Amino acid sequence: MNKLQVVISTQYDPFLNRAVEQYLTDNQEEDTVTMYLWKNQQTVVIGYNQNPYSECNVQLLLDEGGHLMRRGTGGGAVYHDLGNINFSFVADKSLYDVHKQLSVIQDALLAYGLEAEISGRNDLTCQGRKFSGNAFGKGKKNNLHHGTLLIKTDGAMMQRYLTVDKAKLMKHGVKSVASRVVNLSELVPELTSESIKQPLIASFEKVYGGKATMLNFDTFIKNKEVQSIREHIASDDFLFGRWRQFKTSKKAQFPWGNVDIALHIDEAKAIINEAQIASDCLDPEAIRQAEQLLQGSSTKTAPAFDMDNEILHDIIGLIYG
Repeated sequence: MNKLQVVISTQYDPFLNRAVEQYLTDNQEEDTVTMYLWKNQQTVVIGYNQNPYSECNVQLLLDEGGHLMRRGTGGGAVYHDLGNINFSFVADKSLYDVHKQLSVIQDALLAYGLEAEISGRNDLTCQGRKFSGNAFGKGKKNNLHHGTLLIKTDGAMMQRYLTVDKAKLMKHGVKSVASRVVNLSELVPELTSESIKQPLIASFEKVYGGKATMLNFDTFIKNKEVQSIREHIASDDFLFGRWRQFKTSKKAQFPWGNVDIALHIDEAKAIINEAQIASDCLDPEAIRQAEQLLQGSSTKTAPAFDMDNEILHDIIGLIYG
């Protein structure tokens, strides 16, 4: 029989919350699905392959007491505050089902008379406006699906910190990031980031057909592995290191996401010493493969690659086309 677990964070530290999520993904027992609910205070969260300096006003955010955090998954930048709630599904690979996991969110919102629709690459919308972005990751034993629910997020602060590419906004036919999204409390005033917790738990149990075990968040705080993960993901090197000298050589927008490429070239030898790729692509592994493929390649002849890989095909075509 499948085991269901619920974890609710009692802290607003983004690095601790992310560390617990990674710990669950790495260590959760087999045949288990966990729903993890958490909140971050004044935080910009960027995708694993994103350049922080092009996604948000880093210095302003830090000067005003905010946090920058990098996910282990792909996707774009989002703003977190205590007006929103974040969810994570950590599931044994045999039980991982994105549609089923999203149905937990959809079912919970029906309690408030809201009908949510799956839209685009990874969004949930209500009345045509986005209230949730989702991202996905693969572990050794478990897979991860997490996302944000905008309930009563400060839209002014979101615009203050996030710097969205104009081409991306034009693609969606909007003038600002705020006009693309909706706070669910605008549609149902009594809905809050606290009141949604119990409907989410009830829907989780309903969709998966069982009673969930509630785990104490405080036991994770004291865990040495959680503390080690937290220290790593909060480090300056992990957040900023390779991006301080990033200078875009090529950039483009594809159906799978935006891409900026910095090429460090040895002109005398006509080879690419290093390729750095910034992207909101949902597949961080494909970006890593592209960087490895390009490193040491000739600047004149494209390297051989898997032609069936759309992301590699587009990136190599952008550089050598």
